[in-house]
Amino acid sequence: MSGSFYRSKLKYLSFLRKRCNVNPKRGPFHHRAPSKIFQRAIRGMLPFKTIRGRMALKRVKAFEGCPPPYDKTKRNIVPEAKKNLRLKPGRKFCSLGRLSHEVGWQYQGIVRTLEKRRKIRNRVAFKERVKEEELRKQAVKIVKKMKTPQGKVLVSYGFVK
Repeated sequence: MSGSFYRSKLKYLSFLRKRCNVNPKRGPFHHRAPSKIFQRAIRGMLPFKTIRGRMALKRVKAFEGCPPPYDKTKRNIVPEAKKNLRLKPGRKFCSLGRLSHEVGWQYQGIVRTLEKRRKIRNRVAFKERVKEEELRKQAVKIVKKMKTPQGKVLVSYGFVK
């Protein structure tokens, strides 16, 4: 988030004080998790009271960390959304995880340890993929050398495409 951490925290704490006097169960609902705060911020940017806005909001998925079905998929970055391209150098900013932790979210440590484990697993899997790709390239070179003048391969290997 842009803006200093202290100012962001004051704004969120003032939001926490807002409630329905008749029946607080009616709202507004004050979520502490970073993904829920993020989803509410996106809701403010969408016409969520129309059908089109509701459908757009249903397509938004936000998680703390990277859960199992998505940890193996390729992640894309939107360059226009990067902090160093959006904010001027020297401007203050705060992370949503720290803000959530300060206003009552209790799972920051757990998510941090799970993310460390995921990154280690992904690093090992990436090294294995690089090794396999290198072996595949070597096998293709060997097969190209073994071709006869008619273009036929003398010996066939099962792992070459």
